[in-house]
Amino acid sequence: MPDYGPLSYDGPPPASAAWREGDLVGDRRFADLGELRTELGGVLPAVRVAYETWGTLNADRSNAVYVCHALTGDSHVTGPAGPGHRTAGWWDGLVGPGAAVDTDEWFVVCANVLGGCQGTTGPSSTAPDGRPWGSRFPTVTVGDLVEVERRLSDHLGIDTWALLLGPSLGGMRVLEWMVRYPDRVRGGLVLGSAAAVTADEIGTHHVQLAAIAADPKFRGGDYYDAADGDGPHVGMGVARQVAHLTYRCETELDLRFGRDPQDGEDPYDGGRFAVESYLDHHADKLSRRFDANTYVALTRAMSLFDLGRGRGGVAAALATITAPLTVVGIDSDRLFPVRLQQQIVDHAPGADELHLLVSPYGHDGFLVEDEQVGRFVAHALGRVRAPR
Repeated sequence: MPDYGPLSYDGPPPASAAWREGDLVGDRRFADLGELRTELGGVLPAVRVAYETWGTLNADRSNAVYVCHALTGDSHVTGPAGPGHRTAGWWDGLVGPGAAVDTDEWFVVCANVLGGCQGTTGPSSTAPDGRPWGSRFPTVTVGDLVEVERRLSDHLGIDTWALLLGPSLGGMRVLEWMVRYPDRVRGGLVLGSAAAVTADEIGTHHVQLAAIAADPKFRGGDYYDAADGDGPHVGMGVARQVAHLTYRCETELDLRFGRDPQDGEDPYDGGRFAVESYLDHHADKLSRRFDANTYVALTRAMSLFDLGRGRGGVAAALATITAPLTVVGIDSDRLFPVRLQQQIVDHAPGADELHLLVSPYGHDGFLVEDEQVGRFVAHALGRVRAPR
């Protein structure tokens, strides 16, 4: 069995850091959900979903909360790094006994999305011919991701979620759920997201995907047999660096790094600035826990996202959301600026107001500002909690 333990920076990165059959399972559970025909005409004969749960589902199944992860997240919302999990939970302070989503009260579920690389069917998964899907993996949409989550809900016997919550790509899925399956969602929380991805975001995504495609070691998406160090790490690293600059804000980067050189290096003699070292570190880290094809698939799904497509436009789609919706913007977010969350509030009858997370950390504020996020989550849960 391969060693799929905590993240290590020793040696060259693997060609893909995807979780594969035979790797340590950790806290994952699995559900086999059958064939999926995607919105754009692809066919996946057998979809498998990796998910994790916390807390206990009550007798009338009314206390279920679903957490929708962002682009490079996975099902491991909370818990330590260890066998089967290269990193600790990505929202570790949010879920647990006594936490904002108190697992003494709520039953919490999070699944790795369709197209992911941590146990759910994606490009690194084995196709019917015994080889990884790779370049043959079909284009998926946010609607496809939600359809798989709906099937998982059926598998778990959960007819209605008390609350769906998620940041970024997760927030897009919350909105899609609330429009597509309104009778199955009592309330939602959208954090740092949008009802339709803008031209600026599509452009940023395009540059990232071009960087991956230009890496000769990407091999058109069929690189899974490559040796350690021979995968598309350069291309995905550049993509991650571009993305990371959109996740943070100019003021924070300037205050944190300024023009300081990296320790022991001289930028005027071939060395790096501290901010360059910081970006290099995040590029290397992602290559040791993620998969380039998944990065492509989910980034493309975000670019394609338009809640109003086929529904008469964004305003018309949002107008159908009457369940309690808590919308949170991040004041320094340059990836999903606050005007995009205000649009949701303006058109969704279920939205009470625009809630503002104040942070110097830009889009990544949702990962950093635990106390503020916890207050917004408590507010959203209060809107759907049954009277006692």
